[in-house]
Amino acid sequence: MAKRGAQTIEDVARVAGVSRQTVSRVLNNGPSVRPVVRERILAAIEELGYVPSLAARRMGSGKSFLILAINDRARTIENWSAGRGNDWVDQMLHGGMLTCEGLGYHLLFELVDTDPAKAIKAVDGALSSLRPDGVILTPPHSENAGLAALLTKRGIPFGRMGSSSRHNDGINVFMSDHAAAVAAVEHLVALDHRRIAFISGSANYAASNARERGYIDGLAAAGLSAPTGYIQHGDFSFASGVEAAERLLALREQPTAVIVSNDEMAFAALHVARNAGIAVPGALSVVSFDDTPGVRFSMPPLTAIRQPISALAAKLCTALVRASGGDDLNGDYVLPFELIERQSTARCST
Repeated sequence: MAKRGAQTIEDVARVAGVSRQTVSRVLNNGPSVRPVVRERILAAIEELGYVPSLAARRMGSGKSFLILAINDRARTIENWSAGRGNDWVDQMLHGGMLTCEGLGYHLLFELVDTDPAKAIKAVDGALSSLRPDGVILTPPHSENAGLAALLTKRGIPFGRMGSSSRHNDGINVFMSDHAAAVAAVEHLVALDHRRIAFISGSANYAASNARERGYIDGLAAAGLSAPTGYIQHGDFSFASGVEAAERLLALREQPTAVIVSNDEMAFAALHVARNAGIAVPGALSVVSFDDTPGVRFSMPPLTAIRQPISALAAKLCTALVRASGGDDLNGDYVLPFELIERQSTARCST
């Protein structure tokens, strides 16, 4: 058996009795290699414990084997700095990194300013230095038409994660935020709630508008409407959730239930209700969006719309890798959501 160590592609070629170029074609899943030769090369790789360097793979294929994910800089850093973490990012990395690893790719994560002009400049620089084979645009960057135009001009496959179907370019992977909000309303109506409020997220995110419209349409389907003050706007942060919940609970006719556009603001609503002596779910039922891991540890555990964040990232990474190989996968891919019922919702008692 050959000695294990810092083996090279030339060592693999020597043991397999083939050229370096043939080994490179096998490593890059290239054509024109007979099955018996491919098996011999794979056996040599296993025997030597050879791990191909990224530089060698790039040289043999013309690819970078990198997928670049662009995320909201200010909000991500704010959550990290405050010690709250960022469950949405964690779930995105979980799905994206493991999928890329399984496909022989690497996922890079970049924080970019949400100002459209600054974002275009930052991404343009990242493209020049990293030369990724595909780019993931997460909200709100997924709504930046200038970024889509830049990537199209450069001929780099790109996809939008968690973005609605109103785009006619790129690979759009999302759940139906509108239908999910309707489902949240239906859940509360089935529990005899009629005074149902809503806390929206940042207007910079397309999902915020879709969820608010779903809430309004869900009420209308049940023969209900939102009284003045029942729709409050936050920006997905804990602080904005506190302010929105305080405004709701200061209304003369308090809601008996509230749908909140993300988990962080829902946590804030629980805090405000507890400080005001309002029992959840006895006097106020709460439904959240996203169902990141922390919701099951809140008091009480939150009923939530589960956005399949990890699965969305996995689907998009798989599609981008295929697109980098020439497949035309542009279009919409809708993944299902779930409503997970926990202890923060109960039958209305008033």
